[in-house]
Amino acid sequence: MDRFVKNFIIVSIIYLGIASVLGVLMALSPSFLSLRFVHSHLMLLGWVTMMIYGVGYHILPRFAGKLIKNKTICEFQFYLANIGLLGLVVFYTLSQQNPEVKIYRTVAFLSALAEVASSIIFLYVMLRILLSKEE
Repeated sequence: MDRFVKNFIIVSIIYLGIASVLGVLMALSPSFLSLRFVHSHLMLLGWVTMMIYGVGYHILPRFAGKLIKNKTICEFQFYLANIGLLGLVVFYTLSQQNPEVKIYRTVAFLSALAEVASSIIFLYVMLRILLSKEE
């Protein structure tokens, strides 16, 4: 298994654990309900999406009978996706708690763009593999 595949799967499980604990805390105490954004994004972009990236990178090339030609871009995507997710949940939360601090909103927006760029990289790599004519 490629290192970046294993990394995607490991961090997805970590995000699941963190988001699950956060979900329980939100159920127990209304004071944690302000972290719904964090909980939902850790579940969807952290747990689900990172797992899809890892499993997709591992299985889809095998199904297609092709190799990932540039694994460096996949490694880059791993870091971009995680930096984007962590930046998004931290700085969006800070921007909601401190709306007068404009830099928080800007960093949250840039983090969201990093998440979109990460998705585009995955789309590019997968389509390049699945649509290529070479065997």
